[in-house]
Parts: sequence; structure tokens; C-alpha cells
Amino acid sequence: MSSLKDIAVKCFQDEAQAILNLIPQLDENFDKAVEIIYECKGKIIITGVGKSGHVGAKMAATLSSTGTPAFFINPLDVFHGDLGVMTKDDVVIAISNSGQTDELLRFIPYLLEHNIPLIGISGNPESMLATYSNSHLTVAVNQEACPLNLAPTSSSTATLVMGDALACALIKVRNFNASDFAQYHPGGSLGKRLLATARDVMRSNDLPVIEPSMKLGEAIIHVSKGKLGLGIVVVNDKIEGLITDGDVRRAMERLQDKFFNVPVADVMTVSPKCVTPDTKIAKIQSIMHKNKIHTVLVVDDEKHLLGVVDHFSCMF
Repeated sequence: MSSLKDIAVKCFQDEAQAILNLIPQLDENFDKAVEIIYECKGKIIITGVGKSGHVGAKMAATLSSTGTPAFFINPLDVFHGDLGVMTKDDVVIAISNSGQTDELLRFIPYLLEHNIPLIGISGNPESMLATYSNSHLTVAVNQEACPLNLAPTSSSTATLVMGDALACALIKVRNFNASDFAQYHPGGSLGKRLLATARDVMRSNDLPVIEPSMKLGEAIIHVSKGKLGLGIVVVNDKIEGLITDGDVRRAMERLQDKFFNVPVADVMTVSPKCVTPDTKIAKIQSIMHKNKIHTVLVVDDEKHLLGVVDHFSCMF
């Protein structure tokens, strides 16, 4: 008898292969489906029964979060008043592994009568759903990952991936970017990272400001008290440079006995990285990563110091 781990591995392999087998099934219908959805002036209505319905709900959520308004409706509810939500400006995506699900086929005449475009997703390109669809996406699988070849496993995964492929294609077509995505996810860490600015997280009080003529022996006290691992060199309210813990350690190693009497100006970084208060946190993280630093200074248009943003401030 196979171990439970072996069963899991076999499941992974079967479902992965089912996904790869979708590639040769892609044809012009995929391009047409993306075009139909992109040109939709209303909303995308996704429907399906059972596991197909669960996949449809996920598909609707993914589309909605990436710039394509969509929602899921149970086909069983369509015949009890929910047909009223469909308009001629909408597009319907119907999901059925067999393509012969009665609950789906029963409202196709309504779609045809009102010229509502239908995108079908099924494992049977010869099905009734495929026949009446404006675009049909085939997600046929050779077998289910289920050891009994009964429970929707590979087939539901294939359908799920096809929905993701539609969403990815639409992201590209719409030129949908990370900032757009954040607009739909304002409450999560991603939204905070993409929407928050330096102004929202910067420290602006009790900043460790020092003068370029200050001796390093005194400067390290200010750096320590500031608890930011740095000292900001300011002259006439304008930033002249920056001295960090690393600068101090390297100076101590190089200067040794002379260290305490050397002025800050001799070891400071003359052009520290600065941002404006409106700089997005995502941009600041990029600057830190590119320059291998942990802190940026926040300044106004005249290079006056407003605050400091460190690595920990950007962690959401």
C-alpha cells in the first residue's frame, strides 16, 4: 500500500500535469474571451453548480480585485428572480465540467434573446454549453487526481487556472498596475505598502541632528541617544550629510586613537538618500534595497529636514 505521502505526491503530479495539458487546448477562443470581457460595459456574471460554483466564486473575486467588476451567482437562484440582475451590457461566464449541466443550459435562451454574450468553460468542446457560447474555453483533463477518478480535483484545478489566466491577460490588456491593485486592497499590508507615504510613517520628533564640526567623540553620543543608528548633519536648517553606526565603526577602526577628535565632516556621507513626504513606501523600500541602506531622510523642496523613515517603519 502506498504511503500517504506518496498519495499526496501523485495528486500534485496529476494536477500539475492537468494544468500543463491546458496549453495545447488554448486557441483563438481565449483571445476572444479576453476581448469580450475587456469590451464589457456592464459587469461579469459568473455562474456554476457545485465545485464549479466554488471555482466561479473565486474567479469572480480575482477578476474584481484586478479591475474587472465581477460577481458570482448561483444558477439555482437565476430562476427565482435573479435573472433580473442581467442586462444587455453584461457578460456571463458559465462553468460546467460536462458542459451539459441542466441548471446552466436552462437560462441560455434568455441570454440569446437579450444578446448577452456567453463565455463557456467546460471539459467538453462538443457540449451544449460550448455550442451556444460566444467563446468556449476547453479545460478537459485525462483523469481526476482523486484515486477513484470521481471527485472533481484535476478538473476543478484546471478550471481555476483558466480563470487565473483570464485575469492575468486582462491585467496586461488594462495596463493594471500595483497601485491600481492597492486601490482594491486598502486594508491589507499590500495596500498599506503601496498607498502609504513617507509622511505617514516618518519620525519627525527628537531627531539626532549634529553639526559637521562636532567631534566624533561627542557625535556618537547623539547617534546613540537618537536610537536610529545615525546622526543627521545639518547646517542652516539644510542637510549636509549623514553619519551612521557603520560610519562610526569604520572610522574607529581606521583612526583609532585619533577618532574622538576628528570632526564629523571628515567621515560623513555627503549625499544621503532623501525622499519627499509624498514618496510611497513601496518606492522607499525599493530605494533602500537598491542602495543597501536602512534609512532615508524626508525633506521638503528646499532640502529642509522633515523626518526620517527607517526600515522598520516600512514593515507592514
